[in-house]
Amino acid sequence: MKTESSILQLFNESDEKIPLSQSKAESILNIISKHEEADFALIELVYVDEQEIVRINKEHLNRYYVTDIISFRYDDGSEEKNNKAIEGTLFCCAPRIIEQSAEFKEPVEREFQRIFIHGLLHLIGYEDSSEKEKSTMTELENKYLALAEANK
Repeated sequence: MKTESSILQLFNESDEKIPLSQSKAESILNIISKHEEADFALIELVYVDEQEIVRINKEHLNRYYVTDIISFRYDDGSEEKNNKAIEGTLFCCAPRIIEQSAEFKEPVEREFQRIFIHGLLHLIGYEDSSEKEKSTMTELENKYLALAEANK
């Protein structure tokens, strides 16, 4: 898939240092675009603190807790399962991702990459409501983490 015209905008509104560079995130985006045959037009990757992720979760999903990522897809393709010109925002809770890396005994950089991959998979249309769906997403996350690692 063509990704030369893809646009990834990265914002850090948290007080945390983000160990995912623009170039690494673009590399991951290109890998997923190619393997999932998905074309990304505009992706905003926004890192926030716990207070902001709870506010977003409450306002948009009626949930009252901290989560690692919330994905919003804006283009019309989500209705038709059309993965051309995907536009979306990924709100990531940087402090929560750092906590998870310790819980899962994963390097912080790898956990930030995993969460970014997870969000992109949601934008493409993958869900994680059931155990089977969660398993599929974890397998895909592992696949794309390995490809990203090999693509240094």
